[in-house]
Amino acid sequence: MDWLSHANTTSFQIYRKLEGGSSWGGAIATLPSTATFFEDNNVQVQVSYEYKIVRNTSNLGQGFCYLNVGIEMPFVEDRGTVLLLVDNTFTSSLATQLSQLQEDLEGDGWRVQRFDVSRTAPVTSVKALVVGAYNAAPASVKAVLIVGHVPVPYSGNLAPDGHGDHYGAWPADVYYGDVNGNWTDNSVTSAGSQDFRNHNYPGDGKFDQSTIPSQVELAVGRIDLANMPSFPQSETTLLSNYLTKLHQWKVKQFTAQYRAVIDDNFTGYGDAFAQNGWRGFAPLVHPNNVNAGDYFGSLSAGSYVWSYGCGGGWWNGSNGIGTTTDFVSSNLQSVFTILFGSYFGDWDGTDNFMRAALASGRTLTNFWAGYPNWVFHHMGLGAPIGKAVVLTQNNGNGHYEPANWQAGRVHISLLGDPTLRMHVVAPPSSANASVLNSSSATISWGTSPDAVLGYHVYRYDPQAGNWQRRTSSPVSGTSFVDNIAGLAGQVRYMVRALKLESTPTGSYYNLSLGK
Repeated sequence: MDWLSHANTTSFQIYRKLEGGSSWGGAIATLPSTATFFEDNNVQVQVSYEYKIVRNTSNLGQGFCYLNVGIEMPFVEDRGTVLLLVDNTFTSSLATQLSQLQEDLEGDGWRVQRFDVSRTAPVTSVKALVVGAYNAAPASVKAVLIVGHVPVPYSGNLAPDGHGDHYGAWPADVYYGDVNGNWTDNSVTSAGSQDFRNHNYPGDGKFDQSTIPSQVELAVGRIDLANMPSFPQSETTLLSNYLTKLHQWKVKQFTAQYRAVIDDNFTGYGDAFAQNGWRGFAPLVHPNNVNAGDYFGSLSAGSYVWSYGCGGGWWNGSNGIGTTTDFVSSNLQSVFTILFGSYFGDWDGTDNFMRAALASGRTLTNFWAGYPNWVFHHMGLGAPIGKAVVLTQNNGNGHYEPANWQAGRVHISLLGDPTLRMHVVAPPSSANASVLNSSSATISWGTSPDAVLGYHVYRYDPQAGNWQRRTSSPVSGTSFVDNIAGLAGQVRYMVRALKLESTPTGSYYNLSLGK
């Protein structure tokens, strides 16, 4: 591990635990102020570790950075079940795009359970679908992907941005991810917000809880572009455009440079909101590839896989960053972005600045990081961004420091697809299957344009409801003969390219989407 030198440093402490462990234990090393690297020789191949690096200073307190480190980590071919909640307004008009979305999710190792729901349904009825699916297969169901204006839960009497005229219930998609928490609607009375959406009364369908009532089980992400009148396109077209670029990213029809830009207009604040960029991006793209720059200027001129912008805000913009109308007229080239400022973290309003980022350019995810700080270093070893939202929502105990005063609160949400990953392998260029005889079929494919180790072939098992690998080791060529004796009816295959992905924090075997 290496890092950039910093003034005022007195020492560094290094902590390590197995990925997912509950305690950091004692420091495994204490380093002098001049140190810029640490080498840990007590590691095993294909074991995932987390490191916490603490920088102690003479007058600035402590700084923290986290890394997920592993060597040749195994590929993941079964990611569990994602519940796809679709606003039934778009069942017909976006049928093709939704079918492609389901195919892509399956091709990345997800089982898909879809529910089309009315945008006017009670949030409790939508939650019942989620809970029912989870209880039927608790070990399998991992995520919820919302497409369209599926009913938005509201909860609490809080103002995470600190403004007295913004107290009340905030959008709380975490309600769908907390399958067994006690959410009540019988005590909070709050009518002080300037926006009636935040008003909260007993029995009004908005919940009382300001803090998430129990551990979150499911990663929830929302693709919702309703009520964005500044954009000339219809809501249907905006959603269609998003789903199109989502597919294009997943099959590597466009890419982004592995670098990050940070536009910090809150430099005088002790909470150091932009730490979410500086310490968050470094393990993902390397510290040398994280730079300060103008948000719209940088992302218009070139591609960045990550970006962060913060500044004094209002519903439709942020000082020093831009406005919703700037997104309308721009084509920004950042895939994963973070925006932070007052008011717009309440993302369900008209022409919301957060959602505007998803409505144009190449941006696919956005979250409001600053109150609290977010945890997303696992994406450096191939984890989907949904892992970040769950870890952040469950960080009320401050396991990842500094959590700050808004840790564990109900407003913590992800806009975009929670199954998205940073590193994409181009799939085979084509694939087809032909029957040789009653017991054999040949599966053939075109090569991936990436430098891959080989290919794995999968066959769908309709009884198990999943894809099962037929190749014991990667095939270096472009064909494979499968035994189909005893099979009847249509047989489905897919081929996935395999690459050893090297990142700033290690390496892992990475599969493409299936073709």
